[in-house]
Amino acid sequence: MKLRALFLFGWTAWFAPAQEASCHPVEGDRISARDLAAALPEFRTAPQEALIAQAPLPGARRTFHVAELRALAHRFGVALSSPEDVCFEWPSQPLDRARAIAAMQESLAVPGAKITIKDALSGGVPAGQVEFPLGGLGTPSPTGPSAPVLWRGDVVYGDSHRFAIWARVQIAAPCQRLIAAESLKAGRPIEARQIRTNTATCFPIAGKEPPTVAQLTGMSPIHSIAAGSELRLELLAPPNEINRGDAVHIEVRSGAARVLLTARALNGGRSGDTISVRNPESNRTFQARVTGKGTAVVEAGIPKGI
Repeated sequence: MKLRALFLFGWTAWFAPAQEASCHPVEGDRISARDLAAALPEFRTAPQEALIAQAPLPGARRTFHVAELRALAHRFGVALSSPEDVCFEWPSQPLDRARAIAAMQESLAVPGAKITIKDALSGGVPAGQVEFPLGGLGTPSPTGPSAPVLWRGDVVYGDSHRFAIWARVQIAAPCQRLIAAESLKAGRPIEARQIRTNTATCFPIAGKEPPTVAQLTGMSPIHSIAAGSELRLELLAPPNEINRGDAVHIEVRSGAARVLLTARALNGGRSGDTISVRNPESNRTFQARVTGKGTAVVEAGIPKGI
């Protein structure tokens, strides 16, 4: 029985995978004789700043096999006894989420902002300075503003090298939202009384300040907006330079000739828009192109019936 147990132990040991020896750390772009001496004391007699090899990239290893070590020993006049393979690598560790959030907070610079990392790079990263610049932060989808957003960053290591990292984050910061105090009809200018301010939490977008009541007053909804909905600039059109019912100063151009008259707007528009106007004297309707506040022009001849 004992003989059988010894046989099985020996058989298992023969086929068991060898334990990979740990590598020595590097902290720069070069592996010098000083680094090699930390692994093999015999190399302490070699010039310590002498270049041995370039350091490997993070995640890779640089292994010096026995034949290469003997060649290096001969080069530096070092007596080696019975060396074994020596390897070097960048020390790596999982991304420190606390350091990542601190770097994000520094870049965001929004008081009271809460950042939650929902997912992040799972592999090891080299030791260094964690950076998450604002330029690497995505923007949330309008249909899912609370969904995690990708934020790309770097770990600056060694001689200013960068190791790419990423995280998916949720960001919530105190903000003021402008809300429709009542239902707003499409195309009808918004009055200040129809807007109210509401305190909420928002996703902060760098360089984009929320609109003010003064900015939204006079703008028109592109589509009808229900009471209680947030008023966002992308949902609104700039104020009309001419509104329905306004008196419009019309300049009719026909070659060098000019005719001036005042008409009544039948619909609103902005510079460049074509609107319908009515001549109150003839009660005729014609088309004119808006050129500014309360002004419009008719080109290439006098319309029939003016």
